[in-house]
Amino acid sequence: MWLNPEEVLLKNALKLWVTERSNDFFILQRRRGHGEPTNKFTGLLVGALDTVLDSSARVTPYRILLQVPGSQISWVIASGAAIEEVKKHWDWLVHNLLHSLSVFENKDDVASFVKGKVKGLIAEEARSRQAAQEEDPEKFREALRKFELHFSLPSSEKLVTYYSCCCWKGRVPRQGFLYLSINHMAFYSFLLGKEVKFAIPWAEVTRLERVSTSLMTEAIRVTTRQRQREFSMFLNLDETFRVICQLADIALRRLLDSEGLELDRVLQQPTRITKRSDLEQALREYVLGLFRLPRAERLHEVASCSVWTPHARCHTAGTLYTTDSYLCFSSRDEGSCILLIPLSEVLSIEKAESTSLLPNPIIVSVRTKKAFQLIELQDRDELVETLNSRLRALQPDYIEIIHFKSNVAIKKIKKVSVAYQPKSVSLSEYQQASSVALCLCQSMEQVKERLWEDHFSEFGRGVHMFRTEKIQRLVAMGIPESLRGELWMTLSDASSELESHQGYYTSLVQKSMGQSTLATEEIERDLHRSLPDHPAFQNPTGIAALRRVLTAYAHRNPKIGYCQSMNILASVLLLYAKEEEAFWLLVAVCETMLPDYFNRRVIGAQVDQSVFEELIRERLPELAEHVPDLSALSSVSLSWFLTLFLSVLPFQSGVCVVDCFFFNGIKVIFQLGLAVLEANAAQLSSSTDDGQALMILTSFLDQVGSEEASCPPSSPPALFSLCVGSFQKFGDLTVRHIERLRCRHRIQVLQAHEDTAKENALRLVTPDVSISPETLAEVYDLFKVQISTCPRLKYDSNRSFMERQYRLDRPQFKSLYGLLVPWLSDSNQHTDAVANRTFTLLDQDCDNLVTFREFAGWLDTLYCEDLNEKIRLLYRLHIPPEVKDYQEQLKQMLKDLAKEKEKDVEKPLPLMNQWEFIQFCKTLYSLFHGDPDENDLFQSIATVTSLVLQIGEAGHRGHRSGSEGISQEEESRAQLTQVTGGDVDASGEGGSSVAEKEWTVSYAQILASLLTEQLLVNFFEKPVDLSAKISEAKEKQYHQRSLKLNLIPKNNT
Repeated sequence: MWLNPEEVLLKNALKLWVTERSNDFFILQRRRGHGEPTNKFTGLLVGALDTVLDSSARVTPYRILLQVPGSQISWVIASGAAIEEVKKHWDWLVHNLLHSLSVFENKDDVASFVKGKVKGLIAEEARSRQAAQEEDPEKFREALRKFELHFSLPSSEKLVTYYSCCCWKGRVPRQGFLYLSINHMAFYSFLLGKEVKFAIPWAEVTRLERVSTSLMTEAIRVTTRQRQREFSMFLNLDETFRVICQLADIALRRLLDSEGLELDRVLQQPTRITKRSDLEQALREYVLGLFRLPRAERLHEVASCSVWTPHARCHTAGTLYTTDSYLCFSSRDEGSCILLIPLSEVLSIEKAESTSLLPNPIIVSVRTKKAFQLIELQDRDELVETLNSRLRALQPDYIEIIHFKSNVAIKKIKKVSVAYQPKSVSLSEYQQASSVALCLCQSMEQVKERLWEDHFSEFGRGVHMFRTEKIQRLVAMGIPESLRGELWMTLSDASSELESHQGYYTSLVQKSMGQSTLATEEIERDLHRSLPDHPAFQNPTGIAALRRVLTAYAHRNPKIGYCQSMNILASVLLLYAKEEEAFWLLVAVCETMLPDYFNRRVIGAQVDQSVFEELIRERLPELAEHVPDLSALSSVSLSWFLTLFLSVLPFQSGVCVVDCFFFNGIKVIFQLGLAVLEANAAQLSSSTDDGQALMILTSFLDQVGSEEASCPPSSPPALFSLCVGSFQKFGDLTVRHIERLRCRHRIQVLQAHEDTAKENALRLVTPDVSISPETLAEVYDLFKVQISTCPRLKYDSNRSFMERQYRLDRPQFKSLYGLLVPWLSDSNQHTDAVANRTFTLLDQDCDNLVTFREFAGWLDTLYCEDLNEKIRLLYRLHIPPEVKDYQEQLKQMLKDLAKEKEKDVEKPLPLMNQWEFIQFCKTLYSLFHGDPDENDLFQSIATVTSLVLQIGEAGHRGHRSGSEGISQEEESRAQLTQVTGGDVDASGEGGSSVAEKEWTVSYAQILASLLTEQLLVNFFEKPVDLSAKISEAKEKQYHQRSLKLNLIPKNNT
């Protein structure tokens, strides 16, 4: 295959390669030891070397080098595992390039020409591979050619798919093509001699909607911060809208700061995004949400099949989903029958004899002496082989087990593997006291226990029991306290995590206890606010257990750390599960069942609030009509989602909601929230303000809880009726619908956060600078994009989100410095040194980060301040920063407080020694490159330099007391010649002698000398158009970002 040209210094390094063919420009080589008799020592040595290397470091046995006559450097341009493959590339080079290379006079042009051709071949191969994945490769290849022709986007911009549609301009439709790429959606139309084309970056999309108007029966509306555009007449509107939403969501999560948001590894590599991967990501999100699997799980196979359901005595049709660690089955009617089988519980997966009644069956045996039969599986043989290979990877002893008969294997494993058993509750005595206080009827608990035992005997027990609508009614009644911990562990699959991570929690507790972080400080503040009325947390035992669970989790997941409301959840979990079990339940809730909820910005919760608002408009239109601003209701409901109603319902009622949550996931919170609003729709419609709406809902929930507590066993409790009613009225709300709404509303929430963050940053900085607010907003956009373009800093949980978000590290700053600095040219070698000095000067906290305020202040000095401030800045860049210890800093603070009245008086700048002045002169010389008056400016700065040297020499003589020696002025002039010639070491190490340190000049002397040259004064006072510089910087930054995004896969592989 063709390779991006890579330098090779020695063509036969260590004699590892043997030349097979060669000419003036190309060499075909074979790896020594490949294809040779095995008795040769060198072949054996090289073969052994290649064998011990890992798979990522092994070398293909054949390669082609590009060589330039007279050069020691060659480039690898192709490689292959077989000689036939490499010969094809060799023949192409000989027949298409070799003869044309002889016309080049400059041999460097030969290398550039060949490398360009090879890169073109690689790009064409990539296009061909991408086109081959489409339904119609030729049409896609033609669309790709038109996309590249019509839009001046970087070559790395990858087209994902395209659609024929109309774009509306007012009441006029424009027929054309909508192109969707990894970073843009672009439209092109040429009709009746008029061309219409535009490209919208995904990062600027703020809202995506499906709308209907009098002119358009159904259309897609794309809203940016500047305007709206409508597209209609799609052949398949549903698919188009899903792809658009998915691409926008992926791009925003990748480009914007999305703390806590997880993205599939494939989608973090933009060059690997295709229409297929886009739709697969949407399906993966749905599967993870439906079965509540860990977010790291990858979806592999999806197959239609039927599963034998003993309780129904028939086969139930549905879909089988396989992931890294699970087999998942869902019936066609979502939620009517769900089966989850962890691969860690599987003993064997075997093919059974196919018959007309049982076509293509497989038998899945698990450790609890149960077996599941799946039939009607297409590609059964390949599926079984794939699953068995995955099992061998997960279970080292799997190969030994599958050779036994099923019953023997089960007995053998039963001796060493113990299924999850209910464990005693750590805080049981307190929970019993609570139960007595709440007057729970013992007979009712016994009835519930009998119902559950009957259910276990019919549907199974453990993680892989059948989950049907019948269990939903049992859960809505409230799980008996004796089974609650077990069922929470089972329904969330936390039991599998606990079993596979023995000792993990204990080690986390040992590592985390005693550490002091921002998270631990917040935990300590909230410990005594967690169920303060419950006796379990009115004593040191309960508080200590809660502290350990929360601290261990903060140590496990520093991206989340600790978030308010986690303390309430953890408290309830501790009441019904042992401490280690409560930890794994908390992991399941925070990382699997409520993804992206518990971070500093609670992104997931806000996305669900936005989804909840849309569901209110869909399901409760009359309420939405009377309450046009639904944000008030969503602000009330936020606590419902964050605490699973625990903070608004009495304790026992709230725990029953948690029961439903562990069975149905977040869907039950949406359903219950809609039921609560529907029950109070009339009162809410007539409410006059947000406070009254809050009182209505609070009173209703208190009433539900009190009725629940006082309800006699013979009548259905109020909460049970509310839950069952919500299931009946809103039972058609599916996980698939919720996931699609989340994808769309996540875009709005992320953009709203960006807008708020931008407003806050600009409000803080605008009073301190003279840059116009509009221009400063554009500077902020550049600053923000630079953060998202460059690699992120290592996560620091001790910093707040604002501190982490709006700071540039040194490489990020230097990149943006090169785009916005008004004087230095890109090719100047001194730019890097000056950029480093500028970063050090602006880094006032000495934390190797520059804030937006510091950056804006520096830019304001360069573009808006007068000559004095600009020279002062350049002067400060070349004097070392003051280094003070703690005592000196404290003394200085006391002095500053004592001189508060004189705070407006400028502090005199330190004197500059001779070496620092030489560097200062070097910087001044570098400012004038490319200026029309470059020669005159060089002459002027030489005059100023001579004058300052004389001033410094005069001051030096006054301190030398008539000592004899080499003329200091001659020595300084010699060093100045080095400066203009560029030979002075920028680092300055060893560049100053004792005499040079005695030679000093002041800022005032340098400024006065510069003012004597009018040409220099005009140069520094000449206005520079910052807006034009920003426009130019945006284009350069865009190309830099596209290149970096294109290189991400290489860095990750």
